[in-house]
Amino acid sequence: MKQKITATVLSQKEIAPDIFDMWIATKLAEQAVPGQFLCIYPKDRSTLLPRPISICEAAENKESLRIVYRVAGQGTKEFSGYQAGERISLLGTLGNGFPLEAGKGKKVFLMGGGIGVPPILQLAKALGQETRGCESRKRVVHGQETQEQGTLVQIIVGYRDGHLFLADDLSKYGDLYLATEDGSAGTKGNVMDAVAANGLEADVIFACGPMPMLRAIKQYALEKEIPAYLSLEEHMACGVGACLGCVVKTREIDHHSHVHNARICTDGPVFEAREVDI
Repeated sequence: MKQKITATVLSQKEIAPDIFDMWIATKLAEQAVPGQFLCIYPKDRSTLLPRPISICEAAENKESLRIVYRVAGQGTKEFSGYQAGERISLLGTLGNGFPLEAGKGKKVFLMGGGIGVPPILQLAKALGQETRGCESRKRVVHGQETQEQGTLVQIIVGYRDGHLFLADDLSKYGDLYLATEDGSAGTKGNVMDAVAANGLEADVIFACGPMPMLRAIKQYALEKEIPAYLSLEEHMACGVGACLGCVVKTREIDHHSHVHNARICTDGPVFEAREVDI
């Protein structure tokens, strides 16, 4: 259930050029799901609209949320100056998240590119905490011992250069593979190049990143005949589905607008790849 609340900044630091890492004390952490986002309201009223920012991580005690964002305009520039103890206005939690059940017990790709990397962290935590690696584990059912297969969490993330923000955090929850455009770390190229270079395979894909990356992942998933769940990035105005400013073409007719589209802010941001025309 979305709520507009006042929250408190706990800490903030710059972790790469123009990339900021902020922890916020908020009760919204109790309901946060991997893949959801917040709308943060600037204090400068001339900016008018809230800024949608993906949830990067929820604290174990469910009392705070982490966001990692890029300074891209006036609103996020303001946010980057916030200090611990500062009060901010939030709307959240928003959107649908990744379907965790689709990945449990399977070989999964968690793929992020650029500022699409942060949402992958909470997803990796959720899937990676149960089992590290694809190892069989014993379970007793009705007095009989059976073997269950663990989830193989393969995290493939792409960066422009060697500023590998969140890579250390991600490595705690799965097997981490890096791609950089300049070849300074991991595979030279993009996330699909890293998949090919390392001979990786998966049963299901979860991804967030720029549209060209998501298009390539969709094509790969269709060729391999595996499901892919894509978190779409789009400019948003209201964040609650009223303005129809962040639509994507879909296979099915939207019940709200009665045409072949969906609102990324409310129907998404996560869609199964075959549902959307990107």
